[in-house]
Amino acid sequence: MRGDDGVQEALFTMAKLEDFVPADHPLRPIRSLVNTALSGLNELFNQMYPDTGRASIAPEKLMRALLLQVFYSIRSERQLMEQIRYNLLFRWFVGLAIDDPVWDHSVFSKNRDRLIEHEAVDKFFTEVMTLADQKGLLSKEHFSVDGTLIQAWASHKSFRPKDSDDGGSGTPGRNVDADWKGRPRSNETHASTTDPDSRLFRKGHGQPALMCYQGHALMENRSGLVVGAVVTHADGYGERQAAVQMMNTIPGRRRKTLGADKNYDTAGFVEACRQADVTPHVAMNIERPGGSALDGRTARHSTYQVSQQMRKRIEEHFGWAKTIGRLRQTMFRGIRRVDQHFKLTMLASNIVRISRIPGAVPEFATGASR
Repeated sequence: MRGDDGVQEALFTMAKLEDFVPADHPLRPIRSLVNTALSGLNELFNQMYPDTGRASIAPEKLMRALLLQVFYSIRSERQLMEQIRYNLLFRWFVGLAIDDPVWDHSVFSKNRDRLIEHEAVDKFFTEVMTLADQKGLLSKEHFSVDGTLIQAWASHKSFRPKDSDDGGSGTPGRNVDADWKGRPRSNETHASTTDPDSRLFRKGHGQPALMCYQGHALMENRSGLVVGAVVTHADGYGERQAAVQMMNTIPGRRRKTLGADKNYDTAGFVEACRQADVTPHVAMNIERPGGSALDGRTARHSTYQVSQQMRKRIEEHFGWAKTIGRLRQTMFRGIRRVDQHFKLTMLASNIVRISRIPGAVPEFATGASR
């Protein structure tokens, strides 16, 4: 007998969002870890909002929604809110009931500056790493560092002389047509009118010059988790300077090792590491004029070979961030917003990795079914 194709909805439905999410869904351990970390930021969230006035969207919900955008490669906040409206899994992760109204996408724009001002993403990052450290997932002695280019939301046409008073061609939504063939351009004399914080930079010989930023990540070598992330202007010195600054934030008096590629094999960087009581395990660039800045005494140890193997794991975070996290070209303008985007993406990569470590997450799940 053929079934009826009609739809007859019940007058009353007794169902919970929890019932629609499979018990083995990968977002379950992620949500447990995220909720535990967010509970440690309660004092920060209280300081971010005044005691009077209309109630805002809970910052915990905003942070979970931003993580969803990274996890599922959602290209815009407008599309994110559209999916939260009809996706029961997303509603469950964010913390919305089936019949709760969904806020407007402009809420993210209005709250982004507040999150930056109070360094909410930075402290969220620190809270997750603190939980990982409590479970013994982090190394205190062995680290790796690397950098990657993040293409800016600006084109070559916007890269114009700083002293130019050209107000534009008058065509809405377009940069002025420019012919720079044969004309020298540099970051000292030119700047982007679209994103002044971006810089014209190329990764190496034979590579195209792009308007971009540099993202830097410091990884511990035990579990391969990023413990430090920062965005700087793109130049030939940013990687080494950021590496030294991030290493200086690592607590403890034990001597540390730092694995890195050939770009870090300079006399200045090696000396800066030694002054900070850090053993530089950088790849030796013997083809450089004058040879490698690293002496043979450091390279002969077995720990040096281990560091050279482990440092390549940091590329897994960059690859995930650019394919899943949509970090290949940021849609934000200004170094502070790009920095927040980069740190949130590195945090999301860490959370995914922690959730896959056997036995790492269930212990976090205190009050996580909220």
